[in-house]
Amino acid sequence: MPNSLPMALLPFQPLSRSMITATSSTCSELFRPRTTARIGAEPAAGNDRMAMTLYGAPLSPFVRKVELCLRLKGIACARDPVTPFALPEGYERINPLKRIPALAVDGRYLADSAVICRFLEDLYPEPQLIPTDPWLKARTGWLEKFADYELAPAITATAFRHRVVLRSMGSPYDEPAIAAALAERAPPLYGYLEEQVDGRIFLVGDRLGLADIAVVSQFMNAAFGGESPAAERWPQLARYLGNHLASEPFAGVFAAHRQMVDKMLARGH
Repeated sequence: MPNSLPMALLPFQPLSRSMITATSSTCSELFRPRTTARIGAEPAAGNDRMAMTLYGAPLSPFVRKVELCLRLKGIACARDPVTPFALPEGYERINPLKRIPALAVDGRYLADSAVICRFLEDLYPEPQLIPTDPWLKARTGWLEKFADYELAPAITATAFRHRVVLRSMGSPYDEPAIAAALAERAPPLYGYLEEQVDGRIFLVGDRLGLADIAVVSQFMNAAFGGESPAAERWPQLARYLGNHLASEPFAGVFAAHRQMVDKMLARGH
């Protein structure tokens, strides 16, 4: 797998900083295991600051979705980078489904990235990542679900799990079968997103939101697995992804996670 960005994800015009509200946390601070971010956001009125720990491996697109919400909102949170392949004993008490991510909040636990992100939005409403307008809020929920339940199994898991995870472990995988599965399942999903982008900078409304975070996070992992929408066939989607992957809050995370993937693959040879 090449180290360079796939052609369809080459950066176009980066988004200006004025379009995105983000904190100045560095990637090393963001993903350092079992530490607490230095920046603390102000909670909504009536809520005291809470002690939080996020459980999950940073290369998971679902963990990354929560990480980006934490970063954008400047929420202080410790990290425990557990992986689904080596969960600590007793993790089922945190999440009975034994999945990541999970969030500990003052000794209580939440599971599922969508649930966690909505909790963070309610607790720390600024910057707003989920619109309050009923239609835009519903659109955000739908596109997040589309990313989690359609893009993830059809594209992300297919490309990333086999071409990165299994390959890094030295396990065999059927590349022709993977390529055939992607060729069959990806085009309808890319086509739908092509229509949703339709010249927009953001999927919902006029600012970066949870819908963008969920979708772009999945395409990061797909890119690590050598899969991306062809610019000549899906130009709107390719432009949208290129813009976001070249801009914060995604660019630094994308580069840092690319380095992690490269190290994984180097160890697998």
